[in-house]
Amino acid sequence: MASSRLPAPRTPGRYRVALVCLGNICRSPMAHVVLESRLADAGLDDRVEVVSAGTGGWHVGDPMDRRAAATLSAAGYDPSRHRAQQYDRAWPEAYDVVLVMDATNLDDVGGRTDRVGLFRDLDPVDPGSEVPDPYYGGDDGFEEVLAMVERTSDAVTAELAAALEDPA
Repeated sequence: MASSRLPAPRTPGRYRVALVCLGNICRSPMAHVVLESRLADAGLDDRVEVVSAGTGGWHVGDPMDRRAAATLSAAGYDPSRHRAQQYDRAWPEAYDVVLVMDATNLDDVGGRTDRVGLFRDLDPVDPGSEVPDPYYGGDDGFEEVLAMVERTSDAVTAELAAALEDPA
């Protein structure tokens, strides 16, 4: 996925997005919750499916990191439904796009393709950058991630709206 445009949907009128980080307790679930909220606001939630996962399996079944959940809650989002799951290597064939949080995640999922790229490839402020892992830092790291996730989710939502309108 070399450009900032999302690939065409595999099924016309529907789109499936997978978001991936390391453990699926901080970055990808934050992006998942925010993107689903943005899609609902745009009236696209009935046509776009969002999932998130981690490349590692040590948190499978766990809720979101408490600091990530608190940051989302303070911003008006509901993080309560999240349970960590592990990335499945079949996802690039099952989902329309797989967006990962950093270069290590990109390597872990098999590298960049026309349907696999960085989440921040669509970031209007710093396209192609990584979403830093806030896990070992303080609360401000989670707030920084939320700001990146919100603006990138806005851009992803706009791209999805265009992809779902385009009959090609």
